[in-house]
Amino acid sequence: MIVTAFFLAYNPKEAYRVVISFLAIGFLVSGIATLSYYFTMARYMVGGKIILYRGVLLFDFAIFSGALADVPRFYVLVYLAVIHLFSGLVEVLRSAEARGNGGKSWGLKLIHGIINITAAICCLVFAKKTNTAVYIYCAGIFYSGIIRIVQAFRKTSFVYIR
Repeated sequence: MIVTAFFLAYNPKEAYRVVISFLAIGFLVSGIATLSYYFTMARYMVGGKIILYRGVLLFDFAIFSGALADVPRFYVLVYLAVIHLFSGLVEVLRSAEARGNGGKSWGLKLIHGIINITAAICCLVFAKKTNTAVYIYCAGIFYSGIIRIVQAFRKTSFVYIR
């Protein structure tokens, strides 16, 4: 994420195609992985249909994102800002849940969510100025990369297996 942020900031004209490609490929891989998980295991689980719906929705987002290649840049920046805004809202809600459960890292999640929301709002405000919005988006990607690195090295009381 950090390398991508620097690349996109260095080449704001090429950022459009690269972001669309990354977004479409990311949604596609996530959708296919979720659907394969459903067909191999989750269909036998309680609530497995939610995983099916999530996989179909991610696959649909991949198709929609790939179709945005011919759309004006303004709409793509708005689309990216909305995705960033949704991610920030989810992070804020996760921090509230972690705080309610007595977690220790709820503050970092809250700050991460607020910065994602702020970056999305700044992208929406500066959406007419494509280069400025790209720089704001790159700063958000850079910050998210740093936060992920910090969270990866943080000690937790749970063992995570991915």
